[in-house]
Amino acid sequence: MLSQTIQAALNGQISVEGNSSQIYLAMASWAEVQGFEGISTFMYAQSDEERMHMLKLVKYVNQRGGEAKISATVEPVLDLSNYKVLFKQLLIHEEKVSQSINELVGITLDERDYATHNFLQWYVSEQIEEEANARYILDKINLIGDDKGGLYLFDNEMKNFTSQIPTPQ
Repeated sequence: MLSQTIQAALNGQISVEGNSSQIYLAMASWAEVQGFEGISTFMYAQSDEERMHMLKLVKYVNQRGGEAKISATVEPVLDLSNYKVLFKQLLIHEEKVSQSINELVGITLDERDYATHNFLQWYVSEQIEEEANARYILDKINLIGDDKGGLYLFDNEMKNFTSQIPTPQ
């Protein structure tokens, strides 16, 4: 059984993940309208992934005897002036999500809820990967500079982007 404190914190993270899905969806829509087929494909996939993160939390809360709360999402406020700014915002957002997860993990330790602590380790690892991927993408964008050919290739590669983090052996 989840304590009220843990349940409230998990419900807060459900909201964070739902809003993350909306942020990526807004980025995907913008990229699609701009003709960035690869970037939009990547962002739509990220939106779906964030929704799955939310659903995983919902199921966990409900299975542990709590009640998951589904709150309204917040309309994303983004600077959609260009793709470089878009990806900088992506990194900043993922860093905020990581902070939220870390705070949640801290609460589980304070409450001595080791089952939830263990469950959240997947999210900790996921956030390490998300931030590293965002930095990798920003490095590629910086290499491109203002080269239109490079932008074309980058957009094309984003269609099939997979994590650039080496898998531990």
